[in-house]
Formats: sequence, C-alpha cells, structure tokens
Amino acid sequence: MALRHAVLAALLDGEYSGYQLAKAFDIGVANFWHALPQQLYAELAKLEKEGLVSGRQVVQETRPNKRLFRVTDAGRAELGAFAETAAKPSFIRDDLLVKVQVADRVGTASVIGQLEERASAAEAKIELLGALLRQLRGDVDEEEFLLRGARIGPYLTCLRGLAFEQEHLTWCLRIAGILRERQSNHAER
Repeated sequence: MALRHAVLAALLDGEYSGYQLAKAFDIGVANFWHALPQQLYAELAKLEKEGLVSGRQVVQETRPNKRLFRVTDAGRAELGAFAETAAKPSFIRDDLLVKVQVADRVGTASVIGQLEERASAAEAKIELLGALLRQLRGDVDEEEFLLRGARIGPYLTCLRGLAFEQEHLTWCLRIAGILRERQSNHAER
C-alpha cells in the first residue's frame, strides 16, 4: 500500500485540511499506516496534481488561510482499483525485536526498560483506541453497530489496532518479566 491510498481513505470521511488530516492519521489511520505531517502535505500536493483530490482555499480572518481537500471521483476510482488488488502479506519490522534477540549477549537492563516503555505506550494507545471505538459507534452497542452502522471500515481497522496493541502490551510485559527473572537468576550465581 502506498501512502496515497491511506490519504485517500482518510479523506473519504470528509473535507480536511492538512493539519486535520495529520490529526486523523494520529488517531485512526496510524493503526495501520504511519506518516509524518510533512509526508502528508507532500502527498496531498501530488494527489491534487494528479486530480485524485481537489483542494480549495478557505480565508480565515483571525488565523492564516487554509486549504481543505476532498477525494474526487478519480480518487474514489483509484481506491476502488486498489481495493481490487491482492494484498501483500504483512510482516514485522521492529528494532526492539532485534534488541530482545541479542539481550542475553549484550545485557538486559536497557532492553527491559525499553520493553516497559513500549508497554506503557501500548496502554496509552489502548485507552485512545477504546475511546475512539466508543465515539465511532455512539450510543449503539458494538454488535448492533457492526450489523447496521453506516460506515464500519474505520471501526474495523480500529478493532485491529486495538487487538495489536493489547497483544503487544502482553508480549512486552511477559518478555520484560522473563528477562528480569533471568537477570536475577544470573546475579544469584
């Protein structure tokens, strides 16, 4: 998947400025695609040049003017074509896993600390995703929303993000505990 598809997907829900798009990425799209704000602004410019999004200038009196972007029919067609292509298998690419792999050879204290930091970040993300899920479904319970909700795509991707963060939290805490226990056992010898 290219960044272009993630941007187009995020813009399906409405008209956004680059700043609003960056915030939407931080909350929802970041579950499956990471992008820096400057990457988003550059991608919006490319998409507009290609006719996949259209932008309009909004004059603001007390703030700088802003541009709002929305998906065009050509952008929707691009997303449709993307949705039809076979998805590539996902893979893990995480420097923390390399550190865990070598922890017993280079020392565990730093790795334990990093695992605990990652666990804290996962806890915060779990809280954020839970709030986002509640916001997306409103007063409707989850099963009802999944059966009858107007647009469930963002909800479903948020569920995947939540499951990922929950598993990541469990793994980080378990591995930190294992390494801490091994560190104690080696200190006793």
